[in-house]
Amino acid sequence: MIKQVGRLNIDDIKLMESDLEKIFRNLDQGKPELAKKKIYAIANTSNYFVREDLGKRLATYSGDNRYLDTICGEMLDDFLYGIRATGLFYFYYKHQSQPEIIVKTIEKTFESVPWEAETLAFEMWKKQSETMKQFMPIWAESDNEKKRAISMHGMENIANKNPQFVLNFVGSLLDDESEEVQKKISHILTQVGRQKPLQCYTTVRKWLLDADEKRIRTIWQTMKKLANIHKQRSKRDKSFDFMNVTQKTVQEWKSDPNPNVSSMGGKLAYIISKDNKSNSK
Repeated sequence: MIKQVGRLNIDDIKLMESDLEKIFRNLDQGKPELAKKKIYAIANTSNYFVREDLGKRLATYSGDNRYLDTICGEMLDDFLYGIRATGLFYFYYKHQSQPEIIVKTIEKTFESVPWEAETLAFEMWKKQSETMKQFMPIWAESDNEKKRAISMHGMENIANKNPQFVLNFVGSLLDDESEEVQKKISHILTQVGRQKPLQCYTTVRKWLLDADEKRIRTIWQTMKKLANIHKQRSKRDKSFDFMNVTQKTVQEWKSDPNPNVSSMGGKLAYIISKDNKSNSK
């Protein structure tokens, strides 16, 4: 029996390969019900890695896959989580050259298979960013807060290459009422700030100029994180550009004529200077 927890070892992989041979043979022989029974038995597991490996291996089937498409399509609506997740992985790995289909499959499962859907959304922003840039602005206008939130999941993967797109996207959701969306905004802005601080801080200042208290709180959550990252003694993942631009921006904001900006600058300066004082003792 394949393990219920953890990554697959050599013995698990051998068992999986043996099961796949039987599944594929049943499909070749026109016995989809036998194949389906075996697939469901393996997929009904709490082990994420089993579900992913099974879905990935099923996608390699080289025969007439009409039966398999039907089976995995039905799996997406099954009442068992593991079976739904395996179906999602199947369509993800099968349609690597057709990212639009992957997006539509994630759209169908982002609530019923949330962990895996977020994982695949992250991968899509990394590998298929142009497709995501096409579809995610539509998701961002959804009435469903979870859909708006997942539209940004993994967007940090393009922060270095397309910072302005990310900032414009986040800006369109900046005043969103959803706490889940706000948390995602803060995470994405933090990543942009670390990778492209000048572009990030310039845009954030514009957002602050006419900001209400709610927006100020959202921005503060991000800027506080960046100030705390700046003051950490560890130099890991902190570029000279980030350190230099952050320090300069905070000092400029302290004397900014706009009260929202100057107040933010003063609080950020306190965080940074507090650490510097303690380190100098």
